[in-house]
Amino acid sequence: MKKKKIYANLVDIQQQTIQPSCIEIKNGRIIDIYRVDKYFDSYILCGFIDSHIHIESSMMPPSEFARVALTHGTIGAVTDPHEIANVLGIDGINFMIDSGREVPFYFSNGLPSCVPATSFETTGATIGVKESRELMPKEEITHLSEVMNIPAVLNNDSEILAKIALAKKYHKPIDGHAPLLRGEDLIHYINSGITTDHEAISYNEAKEKIEKGMKIQIREGSSAKNFDALYPLIDEYPNSCMFCSDDLHPNDLIKGHINLLVKRAVQKGMNLWNVLRCASINPKLHYDIELGRLNIGDWADFIEVDNLNDFNIIKTYIKGEIVALNGESLLPFKIEKSINNFQVEPINIVKLKIENHNRSIRVIKAIDGELITKEIWETPKIKDGLVVSDTTRDTLKIVVINRYTKETQISIDFIKGFGFKKGAIASSIAHDSHNIIAVGVTDIELTEAINLVIENRGGISAVYENIKEILPLEIAGLMSRQEGKKTAQIYSKLDNIAKDKMGSTLKAPYMTLSFMALLVIPELKLSDRGLFDGRAFHFVSRYKGEE
Repeated sequence: MKKKKIYANLVDIQQQTIQPSCIEIKNGRIIDIYRVDKYFDSYILCGFIDSHIHIESSMMPPSEFARVALTHGTIGAVTDPHEIANVLGIDGINFMIDSGREVPFYFSNGLPSCVPATSFETTGATIGVKESRELMPKEEITHLSEVMNIPAVLNNDSEILAKIALAKKYHKPIDGHAPLLRGEDLIHYINSGITTDHEAISYNEAKEKIEKGMKIQIREGSSAKNFDALYPLIDEYPNSCMFCSDDLHPNDLIKGHINLLVKRAVQKGMNLWNVLRCASINPKLHYDIELGRLNIGDWADFIEVDNLNDFNIIKTYIKGEIVALNGESLLPFKIEKSINNFQVEPINIVKLKIENHNRSIRVIKAIDGELITKEIWETPKIKDGLVVSDTTRDTLKIVVINRYTKETQISIDFIKGFGFKKGAIASSIAHDSHNIIAVGVTDIELTEAINLVIENRGGISAVYENIKEILPLEIAGLMSRQEGKKTAQIYSKLDNIAKDKMGSTLKAPYMTLSFMALLVIPELKLSDRGLFDGRAFHFVSRYKGEE
């Protein structure tokens, strides 16, 4: 193959130098780098890596996620296929691996450690020790994904310890998930072999975790946003920080990715070299990702930007080939196959009615930009002998329905924070088991929003007045088969309906909704089996005085 030469200002993170250079490439690898006496308007630097993401949250399969991410200078992602594993088990994990193989992108695939995450919800599949023994030796599996069942670790549960032992046996990193964990419990958790955490929400929490030996993944996703609290750690502990998005919805991914965090960190006054190290070198080294880092002999993987303040991506190279140019992907779009696990039949409105018990009720308090919730008590609004939503106090009905059986019990409670004045939204994205979750003002609107999702065998929907809209998610009820831009366009429309038409004040109503069934995050959540206290780790009653 003919040798090619690329000229630009080379940003060498390891040597901390910037100099006009020529990079010579042959057969996809860098064969020489040398200084030239010329001024250039652009800069070449290592491509960015998302150190922890659930690709499914983008509502795109890996092949399409990569096409979009590459336009933002992201050339690799440390993934956790936890979401599709909860729906389809090993078949789902293999689907993600196969889809990722179709594109020039560095997917570092994790083995989900907690499928199901708890025994307090209905899930579509199980990844136990037997399945883990089958998957862990695979070359495509690079790490054990976030160990979120903290009580199991602290209580030396044999199954979670067996999975951790498997990762150690094959010398693969073990990711953590430890919101608010501090002190002796944190030491126990780390000593089990867990090396990272992306759930720290305060500077002091993250600092303690770093000083006890963990790597901190500074998260900025569509719902959980911790960058502003944690970015000072970049200069204080430059070798112990990475960037991640965790969960990034399609409308946000279209706008940008790790490049936006790099830009923000530099503009906050963080040292350029420390920032770039967090965005590229640190995750590469921690997860042993094979991508190049601008050394002679490496794969020719890098990005070209217009300046080192805004980091606008001009070109993205993988193995010497331009795969994205000026915000457009040069890779062909591929329609992925549809695989699913969706059994529930449409519901009747009668199922959503709650009779008055003349008692105060537990209410979930959603917090904008956070995964944690608060538990509060309220006197419910009563109408015609039934407990109903109260828009004057922003106390709305929330519903979770098991999607894996035809006939199922419906779990109902109330939630504050969504701000809807009318309408309802529903989704088959509901961490971690991905049952159907919905919130709304009236039972009629809730029923219609839920049944739209059921009729499409997965999706996110919005219903208000006479309007009914849905983004179908044909792949496991989690991902769309459409082009990323089209998926983002429809999602943005639904997001705007929830905000502008229904009145939600949340930054990301659908993303926030998706985490209201995530039982491993305190304080109060709702599963298909009932209200769950994430602090005590057991079910609780809706009514005061019934426990």
